[in-house]
Amino acid sequence: IMLRPGNPLSQESFSIDILLDDIVLTHSLFLPTEKFLQELHQYFVRAGGMEGPEGLGQKQACLAMLLHFLDTYQGLLQEEEGAGHIIKDLYLLIMKDESLYQGLREDTLRLHQLVETVELKIPEESQPPSKQVKPLFRHFRRIDSCLQTRVAFRGSDEIFCRVYMPDHSYVTIRSRLSASVQDILGSVTEKLQYSEEPAGREDSLILVAVASSGEKVLLQPTEDCVFTTLGINSHLFACTRDSYEALVPLPEEIQVSPGDTEIHRVEPEDVANHLTAFHWELFRCVHELEFVDYVFHGERGRRETANLELLLQRCSEVTHWVATEVLLCEAPGKRAQLLKKFIKIAALCKQNQDLLSFYAVVMGLDNAAVSRLRLTWEKLPGKFKNLFRKFENLTDPCRNHKSYREVISKMKPPVIPFMPLILKDLTFLHEGSKTLVDGLVNIEKLHSVAEKVRTIRKYRSRPLCLDMEASPHHLQTKAYVRQFQVIDNQNLLFELSYKLEANSQ
Repeated sequence: IMLRPGNPLSQESFSIDILLDDIVLTHSLFLPTEKFLQELHQYFVRAGGMEGPEGLGQKQACLAMLLHFLDTYQGLLQEEEGAGHIIKDLYLLIMKDESLYQGLREDTLRLHQLVETVELKIPEESQPPSKQVKPLFRHFRRIDSCLQTRVAFRGSDEIFCRVYMPDHSYVTIRSRLSASVQDILGSVTEKLQYSEEPAGREDSLILVAVASSGEKVLLQPTEDCVFTTLGINSHLFACTRDSYEALVPLPEEIQVSPGDTEIHRVEPEDVANHLTAFHWELFRCVHELEFVDYVFHGERGRRETANLELLLQRCSEVTHWVATEVLLCEAPGKRAQLLKKFIKIAALCKQNQDLLSFYAVVMGLDNAAVSRLRLTWEKLPGKFKNLFRKFENLTDPCRNHKSYREVISKMKPPVIPFMPLILKDLTFLHEGSKTLVDGLVNIEKLHSVAEKVRTIRKYRSRPLCLDMEASPHHLQTKAYVRQFQVIDNQNLLFELSYKLEANSQ
């Protein structure tokens, strides 16, 4: 059924197109990409042994499937060398029969263009001198890099990264985003000019992720793509096993001292618009298939989910930014003004249909270390208290986020949704039913997953157009919004909170 051609204007053809999209979006749940393409290749070869309209129809259906697959995957295939070779072989077989597809001339031209795109991975782009090293969040706070338009990350991209020693000295390494822990340690060892040591020796290095709270995670040698899984203020440490227990986090990056920060000098409209513009850039970088890989493949899908992980990290960063700014403000009157400003920012983000920023700001104000500041909240005008209660109701998870779902269902694209809820829905679909039932693929499950992914496609179906006036402070505000410095250690946030209002409940 999946590969049966139909009249493009018929209802049956529409159903087949939806099923085609379902399979392309979700095939990796039951069949790895390379195996999927091998099956498609064999299907075409078998169709070649048939005579008459049936064989031709199956070949045309195969062409439609390959076109849709390439259209959907595009840049992701540049990471799949084996898949690229199969696509090339299948493409040559199809083009050999080009004379059979006189009515599909546009399709064969499109296939030619797409296959050329897939083959871009060789050889000039793979040479290090011509590759641009991409900055990740929180690596090297440089104004020039944070002001650049974000582009999607791929596993083969190279980045700079600092790896720290127990004494907080560090080495800077250049690494592929998909590098394994073993590869990273190899680069660190080379930088430190260690002599080659047998892997089993006790003084060989291990790699540890250390959070600002002091929590430590020992990374296994075979793990890869660890850069995008680090917390906001987490850092990589290389040490011997003997010094593991003694590892302590870097000193807090924020200087906890009195004085107005940038947030007090910028207008809510400017902050909200820059938040929306930046998050739209990041959202556009996330391939729709990353949502499927993130939920269904766990560790195995990590290379394909770098952009989604960075966007989730950014959501957490905005939440902690709100709490940090409020708790660093010592004057009660200014602190109340800051609450008011953040509520305005949340309202403007909602107006921009940037529900990611809206949610993150509201959650930051709901942080226990902020919400306990009773004396500060009492200074807010009643209008803003009521508005914030409405925002809390909108982000309330009761009845499966009913309020949020009603609001977003009425929005027309462009929309920036709250990503964690999409992942929660996909996880529910995954855990709520089996992918295979009696050895057969559960088509209903695949369709439900694909429908959820298609909502992401819909949210991005129109470009974002924000009316942002250029002002002398434009670049400064843009830089501020794109590289927040935050405290993500909840214990430290509570310490600041109790210093401000010791007896609040």
